[in-house]
Amino acid sequence: MNEQKQVGAMELPVSAGESIRDRILSAAFGAFTTHGYAQTSTLEIATRARVSKRELYSLFGNKQQMLVACIGERGERMRLPPEWPVPRSRKDLEQSLVKFGSVLLHEITDPDVIATFRLAIAEADRSPRVAQALQSRGRQAARTALREILESAQSAGVLDQTDPERMVSRYMALLLEDVVLTLALGLAKRPSPGEIRRRATDATEAFLKLFAASDAKAPAVPRTEGRRKAA
Repeated sequence: MNEQKQVGAMELPVSAGESIRDRILSAAFGAFTTHGYAQTSTLEIATRARVSKRELYSLFGNKQQMLVACIGERGERMRLPPEWPVPRSRKDLEQSLVKFGSVLLHEITDPDVIATFRLAIAEADRSPRVAQALQSRGRQAARTALREILESAQSAGVLDQTDPERMVSRYMALLLEDVVLTLALGLAKRPSPGEIRRRATDATEAFLKLFAASDAKAPAVPRTEGRRKAA
């Protein structure tokens, strides 16, 4: 009991440029990831953030709203820069996809983001809004950015005309595999920058073998024709 009281009384150092809202969300996220959502009280969050419960409730109506805001803010890390170069050739597309994959893997494997996945899963039944926040403000934003890249490549004749959503799902599967699950379960360590780059490169190469436009697959044509003649 004494240990719990001490943990509950922990306070965040106050930064000069930090708003009350930021302090509350930082305190809430720390408490949620330490004790779990159900075991965290609003009093503990207020104490950690050095605010009154009145201030807490004036900004967030309840504890669930704080959790949704925490997840939403960390989900934003999976967004990509709004201006992404339009791929005009296979080389452009390859570079763009490797960069996209590297950025996404770097953000999605951040310990805070992995902790957010754990929270969303733990609260999925009781609080569907939590998972919805992660989906709309994180995962879906990244998928939308990737779809725009692929549609631009299709318009430039670099990719075939496969349904973009199908291509998005395939690229994401190739890139992520089970990395989020193994990190969430504590079965693996966060990949290094070199490993992230390798994963993004491998996923891109496999993806382009499947969906590159026929003229972009020219290097593979002689081998295919050779097999046909031999048959």
